[in-house]
Amino acid sequence: MKLATLLLVVLCASIAAWGQTVEQTETPSRLRGTIERFEQDSGALNRFYSAQTSANRSARMKALYAEYLGEVRGLNFESLSHDEQVDYILFRNYLNHEQQEQLRFDTQLAEIGGLIPFAKTIADLEDSRRRLEPIEDAKTAALLDELARTVAATQKSVDGATRPKRTVAARASRTLIQLRNTLRNWYNFHAGYDPQFTWWNEQPYKKVDEALDSYNKYILDKLVGIRPDDRTTIIGDPIGREALIEELKFEMVPYTPEELVEIANKEFEWCIAEFKKASREMGFGEDYMKAIEAVKRKYVDPGKQPELIRDQAREAIEYVKKNDLVTVPKVAEESWRMEMMSPERQLVAPFFLGGETILVAYPTDTMTHEQKMMSLRGNNPHFARAVTHHELIPGHHLQQFMNRRYRTYRAPFRTPFWTEGWALYWEFILWDRGFVKTPEDKIGALFWRSHRAARIIFSLNFHLGNWTPEQCVDLLVNKVGHERDNALAEVRRSFSGDYGPLYQMAYMMGGLQFYELHKDLVGGKKMTDRQFHDAVLKEGSIPVEMVRAILTKQKLSKDHTPSWRYYPSPAN
Repeated sequence: MKLATLLLVVLCASIAAWGQTVEQTETPSRLRGTIERFEQDSGALNRFYSAQTSANRSARMKALYAEYLGEVRGLNFESLSHDEQVDYILFRNYLNHEQQEQLRFDTQLAEIGGLIPFAKTIADLEDSRRRLEPIEDAKTAALLDELARTVAATQKSVDGATRPKRTVAARASRTLIQLRNTLRNWYNFHAGYDPQFTWWNEQPYKKVDEALDSYNKYILDKLVGIRPDDRTTIIGDPIGREALIEELKFEMVPYTPEELVEIANKEFEWCIAEFKKASREMGFGEDYMKAIEAVKRKYVDPGKQPELIRDQAREAIEYVKKNDLVTVPKVAEESWRMEMMSPERQLVAPFFLGGETILVAYPTDTMTHEQKMMSLRGNNPHFARAVTHHELIPGHHLQQFMNRRYRTYRAPFRTPFWTEGWALYWEFILWDRGFVKTPEDKIGALFWRSHRAARIIFSLNFHLGNWTPEQCVDLLVNKVGHERDNALAEVRRSFSGDYGPLYQMAYMMGGLQFYELHKDLVGGKKMTDRQFHDAVLKEGSIPVEMVRAILTKQKLSKDHTPSWRYYPSPAN
C-alpha cells in the first residue's frame, strides 16, 4: 500500500472514531442552530446599537426576543428528545429573562430621566451615525451648542431641586460616563475626516464634553457624596425584593430571598462551630478570631508566592487524579498559566481570579506598608491552599476547558450557580474526603466557606434594602476575619455593577445544589465520582436544576417551573 493511501485510510479511521466519540458524548440538538443564530443576531444588534440609552436599541432588542420566543413556542415540545426539551426550556427561560431585564433597564433609565434629560439627543446622534445618515454641519453645531446649554441648565436646576437617593444619583453618574463616551465616538467618526464638520463642530463639541464632565463631577460630589480621592465609600444599586424573586426564578432556585438568608445563617453557624474546633487544636480555645490571626501571620516572603501557588495547584491535580474523582485531560493539565495581579486590580479583587490563567494577588513595591501587610496576611498559604483548586483544577480552569469542547451552543445560558457553585462544591467534597488535614488548613478552608455564607447574607440583605454597604463590610471584618481593605474590596466588587445581583450568593447556593445532587447520585450508588463529575462538565454552564433533570432523566413539561428544594440540612 502506498504511503499516501495508508495515510488516507488512517485519517478516515480517525475521523470516524472522532465522530463516534462526539456522537456518544453529545447527541445533536435540533435547537442548536436556532440558539446559535440568536446569539449571532443578538451580538450583531448589541454592537450596532452602541448607544445604551437609545430607545431604538430597546425596541429592537425587545422585537428580537419576541421573534425568537415565537419560534421556540412554535416547536412541538413532545416530539423533542430529552436533551432538546432541556434546550427548549433553557432557551425560553433565557429569552423571557432578557425581556424582563430590558424592561427593568428601561424603568431604571426613566427613574434618572430628570437628571439626564439630554440623553435622547446624544443617543439619536449615535443612532444616526450607525445608519450612516448625512449630517448638516451648521445645524449639528447649533444642536451641540444647545446641548451644552441644556447640560449646564440641568446642573443648575438639580442644585435647587429635591435631591434624589444616592443610589439613583450614582446610577445617573454611570450613565453620564456612557453618554460622554457615546458622544466622543460619534464626534471622532467625523472629526478630521470631514473638514467642514470639524470647522463647525470642534468648539461646540468641546463645550458639551466639558459640560458633561463638570456635571458628572457635581453629581458625584454633591449628590452621591464621593470625592475623586475617596477609596472607601461604596454606593450600590439595590434592586428590591420583587426583582430578586424574578432573578431567582430565572436561575431556577425555588426559594425566597428570606429563606436563602436563613440557609446562609445555618451554614455560617456550622462554620463557626468548626472554626472553634480548629481553634482549640491550635491552643486558642473558643476564640477562633485569634486562630485566624495566627494563620494570617504565616505568609511567605515577597517573591515566593508563585512557587507556593504552583505547588498547591499540582497537589490538587494529583489528588483528584489519584482518587479517580474526575477526568483531567492532558492538555488541561499542562496549559494553565499564572500571572501576578496589578495593585489597581487588587483594589477590587484582593485575592485570586482564575481560569486558564490564575491571577495571584500579592504586594508590590508601589504599595504602602499597610497595604503590603494586608495583602501578605490575606493571601497566606493556608487561605491560598483552600482556593487554588477552586481557581484551577478541578475548578474554573477545568470548567472552562470543558465548556469550550462540549455543548458550546449553551454558552448564552451560563450561570454563576454552575460556574462558581462547581468550584465551591469541590471545597465541600475535598473537606469531606480529608484533603484538609491540619488545623491551620482547616482555618483557611473555613475562612472561605464562611465568607461564601456571608456573601449570601450581606448581598441579599443589601438588595432587600435592609443593610448598608458599611454593614456588609463590618460583617466580613468582625465575623469572617477579613482585613478591612480586603473587605472593602469584596463589597465594592459585589455592588459595582459588574456582577449580577445574585452572583455573590451563587457560590454557596450552587455548591449546595451540586453537593445534594452528588449525595443522591454518587451516594446512592447510581454513578461513580468520575462518572458524575465528567457528566456535569459536559452539559455546559446551565442552572443546576437542569443538570439534575439531565442526569436523572427527569420527565419534563413544556411549562417547566423550578421545584427542587435542595437544602434539607446543612452541608455537613
